[in-house]
Parts: sequence; structure tokens; C-alpha cells
Amino acid sequence: MKVRSWLATCSSSNGGATSALDSTILFNKNPSHSSEYLVCDSTSDNRGSATSSAASSTDTSCSSLHSNLSLQTLPSVPSLQKLFPETLRFSISHISVTSIKPQSKLPITCVAVQGNFLYAASVNEINVYDRETSTLLDVYNSQDSSSGSVKSVEFCNGKIFTAHQDCKIRVWQMTTTKKHKFLTALPTVSDRLRRFILPKNYVNVRRHVKRLWIKHADAVTGLAVSKGLIYSVSWDKTLKIWRASDVRCYQSIKAHDDAINAVTASVEGTVYTGSADRRIRVWAKPSGEKRYALVATLEKHKSAVNALALNDDGSVLFSGACDRSILVWEREDSANYMAVTGALRGHGKAILCLINVSNLLTSGSADRTVRIWQRGVEGKYCCLAVLEGHQKPVKSLTAVKEDEQSEVFSIISGSLDGEIRTWKVSVSRPSSPPSTTDFVTWNL
Repeated sequence: MKVRSWLATCSSSNGGATSALDSTILFNKNPSHSSEYLVCDSTSDNRGSATSSAASSTDTSCSSLHSNLSLQTLPSVPSLQKLFPETLRFSISHISVTSIKPQSKLPITCVAVQGNFLYAASVNEINVYDRETSTLLDVYNSQDSSSGSVKSVEFCNGKIFTAHQDCKIRVWQMTTTKKHKFLTALPTVSDRLRRFILPKNYVNVRRHVKRLWIKHADAVTGLAVSKGLIYSVSWDKTLKIWRASDVRCYQSIKAHDDAINAVTASVEGTVYTGSADRRIRVWAKPSGEKRYALVATLEKHKSAVNALALNDDGSVLFSGACDRSILVWEREDSANYMAVTGALRGHGKAILCLINVSNLLTSGSADRTVRIWQRGVEGKYCCLAVLEGHQKPVKSLTAVKEDEQSEVFSIISGSLDGEIRTWKVSVSRPSSPPSTTDFVTWNL
């Protein structure tokens, strides 16, 4: 299907010359300039970009097949990507791509941003960079290979919390010299000492093996923070809730029937967990209660749930799974539960990570691409762009809104190829026409 597009190109040396073309969107699969890594996705069935004039039909058919495979897995869930970028009157501008390759050359398992600092975990070590200059500021936990890979990084009360494969959560603090000091591991020694005597504090984790209920029994796979509480999930099927003030565990819940892969929490404290049992469960404190309880179980995915994200006000939940689909769940009126409204399709393999910033949803997949989605009218969505360049699955994503007025976003992706990419893009709305002076722009 041909679409109208204007491709403004600029040389990396002069950055000023532009030309307008009216054609089908065609890009080289192995581009020589970083600007060409942004592929505009413009067809109604969310087909991917063509690789060349000769191979365009083959590539389009392949991407269409990916959508069809997702549809076959979840035939009862309608597709929501019904809008064109030109219908939304949005334009997405590609400013730059910055690539960082840590010296270890190990897979990137997690990326996170705090202020001007970028945290990137390469298996067990955590690298800290200045986001503006990409300067390496610190490397920590590199000596503790026994901790296993870092699964998640979160920030609370001026401290850094990291989730590890060795069943522990470690707490760090940045010093004035921008180095990181280890504070403690959760559960803390004092927390264990006050509980280890009483038999009631032990639970069976497997046959003939007992542990304190405050300790995870398998890899800690995710962390979330809300209202002074830290939520951790694990392959041991539990959700644990910790007070940030004294870093003590005050509740542990057997949350799922299989390993838990993802957790997210709304600003008001509602918690969502996604599991290999294909379910998403919703947890909240009943009125007048101090402890969390199960509110709802969301069942629609046909395979393991790998990623969860919430929109800004917590009214929309996005879930990504091995079935290649991103399901969109919306709260019905004033109800405490959510219902699925449809699916976002286009990725060719499992969805591994999701992040939502200011109504832009970004998804990373085992198909090695990152997609940017925009919500339009009547709950429909448009895939604004497909970001290509990684050589292996995209394992982790984070995003930051850099400029409120010009809608500039930094999307940071970490891949199993050992590379961290920062994609700086600008989404221009009707009231703020895009500038084409210093960067490549596609007006769709």
C-alpha cells in the first residue's frame, strides 16, 4: 500500500539541506547513517518498512504475517492500530541516535534513568553514565559475580534499589563524588534476626526446604515504587511489599501459580503483576485496611506475560507477552477492575519490555525493534515509528520527556547485543509545527 510521505534528508556534516519526496516509504536494511534507523510505520495493518525497492513487497508481507500470527493467537481481541499518523496530524522527527557499548560487551539486562544519570546493567555489573555526554561515571557491583544478573533498577528516597538473580534486593547510595556505596541487602540482617526464632515466620519453598517469609526464594525479576513502598516480584511466585523508610518487608503474597516476570504500580498504590501463568493480577488495599489483597485477575493472554506499563493517570494498562501482542486494558467507569479493549500488533516476536511516558507507549521485542505508539480518538492507536538497529532482542526500555513545549523524548533501549541506544525523537502536534533545520523529519 502506498502512502504519501515527505522525506527530509540532511547530511551529518551540514545538517541544513533538505529535499521533499512523494513516494512509498523505502529504507535500506543496513543504513549508512544513523538517521535512517527510524522507520515510519504508516499502513493501516501496521506493516513494517520496506528494505529496498526490490524487496518492499517481501518485507511488507513478512510484517503482515507477524500481525496475522498475533491475530491467530488472540482472534477474539480486535486490533486497535486503526489510525494513520496523517489522520492524527502528528509528525515524528528523528534528532539523533547515541550508542554506548560497555567494555564488558555483555548483554544489557536493564536500563533506568534518574535525573541526568543513566543506569545500565550488564549482567551483574551496573554502569552509570552522564546522559548528556555518555561519559562513564561509575561501575559498581562488578566484583560480585555471585549476585547474578541485575533484573531491575528503581529509585526511592535518594537510594538506588537493584533486583538480582541471587534472590536479593541490594540498596545503594550515590556519594558526592558520583560513586556508589553499598548500604544493605534486603531483607536486612536486623529484619532477619527479629524473625528467625519463631517457626511461624518460615514457609515451605519446596519439598523439605523452608525459608523466612521475608526472603525471596528465586530470582527477583522486577521492582516498582509508589507512595513510599517498594514492590518486588520473583520467579518464586510471590509479591513482597517493603517500606522504604526502614527497608523492612511487611507483607508477602503468594501472587501467581508460576514465575512472576513484571510488576508496575499506579500513583495511588494499585499494583499489577504479570506472570508466566498468563495472568495479570491486580492488588490494592481495601478501604480501611493496611494490607494488600487481590482485587481482580485479568486473563486474555495465551502465553507468558513479560511486561507491564501504565499510562500517566493509571486508567490504562498495557501488557506484553510471548504471543506477540500488546493488550490494552481500560478501567470501566468507576470500577476497580479493568477490561481488555484491544491489541496492538506488529512485532514479529515476543514483547519483552514496555514503557509509557506522556501518552507515548514504547515497546521492545525479541524481534530486535522498538515501536512507538500514540493514542488517538475513540481509544484507537497509531504506530508512529519503528526503531531499528539492535542486533539481538531488546530486553529493557526507559524513556524521558526532555522538553514540555517541543515534546522531545529520549527513548533508551538496552539489548542482549550489549549495546545501549538513546533515540532522541520529537513528536510535533498540530499547534506546534516541526522544525526541519537541524534534524531529519518525516511528516506523515
